[in-house]
Amino acid sequence: MDLHNVLVEPITTEKSAMLQDKATYVFKINKHATKVDVKNAVKMIYGGDVESVRITRTQPKSRFVGRNLFLKRRMGKKAVFRMKDGKAIDITKFVDSKKSKPKKK
Repeated sequence: MDLHNVLVEPITTEKSAMLQDKATYVFKINKHATKVDVKNAVKMIYGGDVESVRITRTQPKSRFVGRNLFLKRRMGKKAVFRMKDGKAIDITKFVDSKKSKPKKK
């Protein structure tokens, strides 16, 4: 798997902000990515060693909006990883690989 496509976007919630103080970060990842892919992608993009990686699947959820409108959230994957030696990374400088590619003519 291409390492530029492993990390999709950082997840910024109140809980993930509290985890950043402990050098633990949460990212939405590609649905075909493995723990080894996540570890190598973080090392390539941010230049730090990863201590541990945990991956969970997010289940699809649906809800009613209004009278008949029905919204559904897709299934996905997220990774929670901890950096070695408490090294901090700047997730605000995350570059989406889909947006950074030049358009073909």
